[in-house]
Amino acid sequence: MRTRPPRTRTRRLALATATLAATTALTLPSSASAADTSPVGFGAGTTGGGGATAVTVSTLDAFKAAVTGDTAKVVRVNGPIMLSGQVDIGSNTTVLGVGSASGFTGGGLRLKKVTNVVVRNLNISKPLKPADGITVQASTKVWIDHNSFSSDRDHGKDYYDGLLDINHGSDYVTVSWNTFKDHYKGSLVGHSDNNASEDTGHLRVTYHHNWFDNVNSRIPSLRFGTGHFYDNYVVGADTAVHSRMGAQMLVENNVFRTTTVAVKTNRDSDVDGYANLRGNDLGGAATEISQVGTFTAPPYSYTAEPASSVVASVTSGAGAGKL
Repeated sequence: MRTRPPRTRTRRLALATATLAATTALTLPSSASAADTSPVGFGAGTTGGGGATAVTVSTLDAFKAAVTGDTAKVVRVNGPIMLSGQVDIGSNTTVLGVGSASGFTGGGLRLKKVTNVVVRNLNISKPLKPADGITVQASTKVWIDHNSFSSDRDHGKDYYDGLLDINHGSDYVTVSWNTFKDHYKGSLVGHSDNNASEDTGHLRVTYHHNWFDNVNSRIPSLRFGTGHFYDNYVVGADTAVHSRMGAQMLVENNVFRTTTVAVKTNRDSDVDGYANLRGNDLGGAATEISQVGTFTAPPYSYTAEPASSVVASVTSGAGAGKL
């Protein structure tokens, strides 16, 4: 006796379609959509302004007024804004660019002695020295996501300053799905060899799914802290990841192309750093590992996609306008 109705062609087709969809969902890396709604990594738990009513600004004066103070706030930047120097951002703030062309040029943003800040979907370009594109100073719980940082390499290496610098004991930071292009000094974590008393035990930073294109060095350069660098795409660097002054770096499932030295733990400081490498596609780049580190298991949940899919994911998903 038949216990189930006969399968019709329509039912077979529906079942096959459902099976294919399920299989596809299982095989795609969980991070391939580039649509994280909250940070993964050391910056996990950062919410910024949360559900506060958004305010949209299009002038520098309006922006400065909107980001002041520590009450929860969401500030939407509509259009490009010229800066000279840096604008200070208060705690419990989300700064969000509108569309794909909004942001700042000529200067940048400073997060100084604040907590719980999200910066997303901005174009930040040509930060004239001494301004960085973004400075995170003595701050905690920060998420820098889906921004496009850039300058040019038509001037000397000190004409512009850093694109993203994290210093003075800052902690619990995630840097994800950003592009860093055409610059000399990309991202410095820990500003000085002489700042051990403030930095030791802090400067915990995760970089994932970022695209560094024609950035000469500091991808990143990390002193004293603990860094997790995974699923990033680095093209055209002289030296990329640099662990120094006892820093611990886990460098995982990244892709390097036309890069001279992918990872180093020596040079330029009195004390070497530590690094662990796994799953990377070095693309012929050298490594200079004087000390293998003990940081092999980050204290948070994450899914690192294999290096074989990183280029496709990052080039399609990183930068402003991709949320």
